Parts: sequence; C-alpha cells; structure tokens
Amino acid sequence: MANYTAADIKALREKTGAGMLDVKKALDESDGDQEKALEIIRVKGLKGVAKREGRTVAEGLVAAEVVPGDAGETGVIVEVNSETDFVAKNQSFIDFANDVLKAAVSTGAADVDSLLAAQLDGETVSDKVDGIAATIGEKIVVRRVARVSGDKVSLYLHRTAKDLPPSVGVLVASDEAGAAVARDVAMHIAAYSPAYLSRDEVPAETVENERRIAEETARNEGKPEAALPKIVEGRMNGYFKENVLLDQAFAKDPKKTVGKVVEEVGGTLTGFVRFRVGN
Repeated sequence: MANYTAADIKALREKTGAGMLDVKKALDESDGDQEKALEIIRVKGLKGVAKREGRTVAEGLVAAEVVPGDAGETGVIVEVNSETDFVAKNQSFIDFANDVLKAAVSTGAADVDSLLAAQLDGETVSDKVDGIAATIGEKIVVRRVARVSGDKVSLYLHRTAKDLPPSVGVLVASDEAGAAVARDVAMHIAAYSPAYLSRDEVPAETVENERRIAEETARNEGKPEAALPKIVEGRMNGYFKENVLLDQAFAKDPKKTVGKVVEEVGGTLTGFVRFRVGN
C-alpha cells in the first residue's frame, strides 16, 4: 500500500483541483511522492485535453482592475471559467485568472483572441490555459474580456457565495462629478442587469420590434383603436424602464431613476460593462 495520508490527498487536491479518485491514483502510482504525483496528474491532464473540449464550463470567476491613463481611467474585466466551483475557489485557478487580467491590462487586449495570443511570463495566455487545465484536470476557458474608459471608472465585484471568488463584475465610466454615485450605480447594475446605458443605445430594430409587439398585443386584447398610440407608448416606456440603465428605478431609492440620481450630482455616465459568470 502506498505511503500517504488523508492530509496528503487534501494537499494535492488543493494544489491541483483534481478529483479525489485521480489524486488517489496518482499517489498510488507514485508511492506517495507528492512531486511525482503532481507530475502524473499533469501528464494525464495533458493527455486528456481533447476529452475536455466538450465539457460545460459554467463556473469560474470575474476579475477586474482600474488603471490610470493620460486621459482618465480605463477599467479592464475578464471572465475565466472552470467546470466546477471546487476549482473556481482553488488558489492556483484564482492566481491564473489574475495573471490573465494582468496580461489584458498590459497588452491592451480588447477581445479573447488577442488576449489568448498575448504573452504571459514567456508563454502565450493560450499555452498557459493548456498548462493549468493539465494540472487541474478540468477544462479551463478564458471566456471574455472588455474595457471601458472615462474620466473616472468605478469598479464593483460581487460574490454570490462567501467561499467563492467574485462571480459578478461591473465597471462604470463617468465624468468627475458622476464618480460620486458611480459605485452605487455599479452595485445597482450588478443586481438589475440593464442591457443599455440610454435609450439612444437601444438598436432601432429592437425598438421597432418591441413597438410592433406592444401594438399587436393591445389589438389582441381588444383595446380601442384610438387608444392604441397611448397604450403602445406606455408599454414602450415599460420596456425602457426594464432594460435601460438611466430609466431604471434606482436600487437604493426606487422613487428616483438612475438618471435622476446622476443628474442630482451634476454628473454624466458614459459607459458600463457587466459580467456574470456563465451568463
């Protein structure tokens, strides 16, 4: 029987994120030698990369940073996915995700392809993904990256469980005055998930389609023809209040819209981005 303890199994699982059975097999094969067992897990992981391609990666974390620039600030946010929450809270995975963020910040990558091709400690991020996937034994995916710039950028990261890393991240760009409420707005965005900053950002075809649906629904309900324009307008306002940030009722004071709260401090919001793991 191999010479290892339950503590050895736990330590190797925490180091690699590998499953219990995989860890036990590796320790058996290495006769309890931690370093050899780690190598076995990595080798088997590399052999299993193709098998992982079809697996679902719905867990993971969001990492973000705000950096100063010549003309204000830029916020950078990345989402890195794993298969299980066990791996998502593994320190090796968290460190890797922070390294991916560092690469996104330093290279200016604005899309996943550019980020995967970026250099990180002498290798591409793509190579690093393969390496950690081999070590951990799960499919790992750098899913997306985004950047937002403004005079000021506010950041909010939210944990949906206290033992897991942040799974929701929001960046809000504003002018100097708007920064006074921007973090509260970021928290609002995390909870209410608006699709657009302002009505002007809603695509014309989306507005047209929503207006058509509102009119057809009203007709099917037997509403009087003369009342249709007012009914349709009311339902369109309802759509905007649900999907447009500045039209939404502010989470901390629902009697006011987000737009009104920003207006009261004499500020302007210029952009935002929201990531939620798996969504």
